[in-house]
Amino acid sequence: MFNLAIPELLFAKVEIDGAPGYELTVCTPQPGPVATTGGLDLYVGRGLDAVADADTVLIAGTGQRYATDAPTVEAVRRAAADGRRIASICSGAFVLAEAGLLDGRSATTYWELAEELRRRYPALDLKGDVLYVEDGNVMTSSGYAAGIDLCLHIIRTDYGAAVANQVARAALVAPVRPGGQTQFTQTPLPAERGVACADTRGWAMRNLDKPLTLTDLARHAGVSVRTLTRRFHAESGVSPLQWLLHQRIERAKELLETTTLGMDQIAEASGLGSADSLRAHLVRRTGLTPSSYRASFSRLATAG
Repeated sequence: MFNLAIPELLFAKVEIDGAPGYELTVCTPQPGPVATTGGLDLYVGRGLDAVADADTVLIAGTGQRYATDAPTVEAVRRAAADGRRIASICSGAFVLAEAGLLDGRSATTYWELAEELRRRYPALDLKGDVLYVEDGNVMTSSGYAAGIDLCLHIIRTDYGAAVANQVARAALVAPVRPGGQTQFTQTPLPAERGVACADTRGWAMRNLDKPLTLTDLARHAGVSVRTLTRRFHAESGVSPLQWLLHQRIERAKELLETTTLGMDQIAEASGLGSADSLRAHLVRRTGLTPSSYRASFSRLATAG
């Protein structure tokens, strides 16, 4: 039920010019009551015919990875052949794998099922330590709350960072953590696993426009650079400077979307230094120049 509720909750919160950003349809191979692991039945009225009308097909985790439903597998395979975007949450990756969509692709699933997925479908490239992966038009996420990150990533891809962050705030969840897409987000930030450096991370976020160094971060935390680096990596999964660069780029992207500031001003406000540096980092992260990114994701015209 949780896997199914995630997309309904998040996509329903997207509004563009007062209109819904998405139309969500739930379907099942056999319409009617559908049992859940929580002891409750859900009533799903639409059958797999709904897949033919979808722009994005999202397979929620069902737990039926040992006997994937043949009509569902075929419907997903046809949708992919038609160029639709295909995604899965948790054990839904087994449906995608059975449909042959993960052969030669990078993919992930819930960590407890990762080795099983790798054994059963050796043609895929399993990424067992990320929240989600995007490879072409196919996306897979890890288990449970990682489905939130995947859905927020879809929203970010479709409508930009400002909208995705707004949805995250409205749903009282952490801001989107990019991860997995070759063109846009090469390196995901793992979920934070501690709070010892939380104050320093918050302080750094409030001072991204300043030329922060490892020494500055360590001084704020009241520890040595070596201790800060060790603790930071243990909690965040990345080094302090990797984390800092990620946050600077995210700040720059949001400023591109929500302001008319010039490129030098955005580079300064996000701590990236110069317009040339902003351009280099953004192209490396998204494949787009700052001007192209703004043209694609600016919310200013819509807001007006």
